[in-house]
Amino acid sequence: MKPIPKSISSAVYLRYLLLNLPGLVGLVLVLIIIRQWFALPGWLFWVLIACWVVKDVVLFPFVWRAYEPNELTLTGSMVGKRGIVKTPLNPAGYVQVRGELWRAERAGGGPPIEVGRVVHVQQMAGLTLYVVPEEEEEEK
Repeated sequence: MKPIPKSISSAVYLRYLLLNLPGLVGLVLVLIIIRQWFALPGWLFWVLIACWVVKDVVLFPFVWRAYEPNELTLTGSMVGKRGIVKTPLNPAGYVQVRGELWRAERAGGGPPIEVGRVVHVQQMAGLTLYVVPEEEEEEK
């Protein structure tokens, strides 16, 4: 996990709060209904709500990046990355990029790309990467 930067924008905090608020409200409503049917002690009611809030606070460092408004999309972050061919691209196969296996096709046609060759991602459509061998990338 990457460390939390020194300053997280207030928009991230606001988004996180607003998106977690319905869950808290739902919990309170369920606890009120349970309290009507069963003898739920008042202290347990507040302890359960406090646990829910603590859960949200503890999870924030792990999920705050998902609430960042200006993050690159997955497509934008994959273009230009290097990968290693894991199954021959003839014309399609699998490439490992940043530790994950992706379905890939050779961009622009040409001969098959063998296992172990380094490729560069030119484009992404859906979950398919379009790649070219590193040598062809350097020629351009």
